[in-house]
Amino acid sequence: MSSQPSPNIESSSNPSGRHDRIATVERITAETQITVTVNLDGTGQGKVDTGVPFLDHMIDQIKRHGLFDLDITCKGDTFIDDHHSVEDTGITLGQAFAKALGDKKGIRRYGHFYAPLDEALSRAVVDISGRPGLHMDIPFTRAYVGKFDVDLFSEFFFGFVNHAWMTVHLDNLKGKNSHHQIESTFKAFARALRMACEYDMRALHTLPSTKEAL
Repeated sequence: MSSQPSPNIESSSNPSGRHDRIATVERITAETQITVTVNLDGTGQGKVDTGVPFLDHMIDQIKRHGLFDLDITCKGDTFIDDHHSVEDTGITLGQAFAKALGDKKGIRRYGHFYAPLDEALSRAVVDISGRPGLHMDIPFTRAYVGKFDVDLFSEFFFGFVNHAWMTVHLDNLKGKNSHHQIESTFKAFARALRMACEYDMRALHTLPSTKEAL
């Protein structure tokens, strides 16, 4: 008995005839030196070294659950604090995503996902809209996870959305452990971003906007 493939089986990979969605961006300032390479149609491979171990752990969630190949290196002034490295990594990663997405034709544009981690439950909604906006509602239960200041969580995402030109809503719906609150949010974001970046096999040559502009 022959089986028919699912019509969406290729939706998460790069269809033949489309450009490779790979980009490299460098950002060099007096505070940080960062290089980011992203492949939107990867398998979750690559090395992340930002100099901030907890941020590395969270970006690994984006890489693994988003199936993006990511290579990130950052040399920053962490002897002052982690702020510049975290924010500038978000900025550079956002620039790399914007560059890799190219003309955005054929993408799904929208993505959403709920991710649990033990007692924590988080939701992420992504719109590759061309309009930067971050809307967060995360009632952290403590100010630090290890040595990581949870205020820097929003700095990373503000940097990302403002340079990726995306609208992102992040909500922690339940949670008592701040590590779980943050990690479940990153996992939800990774899956939502993966969905939004995927090709829609029914609209490969169409820009997903009635304005014909994103």
